[in-house]
Amino acid sequence: MKGLLRSQPAFLITAMMILSWGCSIGTPDTRAADERAIRDTEAQWSKAAAKGVDAFVSFYADDAVALPPNAPISTSKETTRAALRPMFEAPGFSLTFEASKVEVARSGDIGYSYGTYSMTMNDPKGAPTNDKGKYVTVYRKQADGKWKAIVDTFNSDLPLAPPPPPAPAHHARGKASRKAHKKR
Repeated sequence: MKGLLRSQPAFLITAMMILSWGCSIGTPDTRAADERAIRDTEAQWSKAAAKGVDAFVSFYADDAVALPPNAPISTSKETTRAALRPMFEAPGFSLTFEASKVEVARSGDIGYSYGTYSMTMNDPKGAPTNDKGKYVTVYRKQADGKWKAIVDTFNSDLPLAPPPPPAPAHHARGKASRKAHKKR
């Protein structure tokens, strides 16, 4: 009995090592390949922007959430398409973007990227206006192995436009004077 008790801790340690080794064999670390796949997806997505809003939105999962600047949250492909359509249909529109960082969870089913974008479109007078900014996108691996965006947000690096100037003081006084005059 003493010999069995002495060997039991060694047996347990050996069994735990074998189990741990076996578990690690069953789940290979695919992060590097998944990160490359997301970078490739983003390169294709950036090129798709030139093909229109439908091509662009095809990179979103069906349940994706988009958080565009100065607009309400979009919680489906349809609302995202509607929110982005005016931008894509603007004269002179072009968009490119590139990831600065891509990271994938050890589980291999979710990842994210962030990077910069450059966008151009014509102003009301037809002159090109340029915008540069940053974005964050969260991806989920689909059943077919492709990566689709599930959360996407972007915003400009440009400063906000100044508010319009207040109405001239004499104009406001003029209305008040006319009202006072009518009361007499």
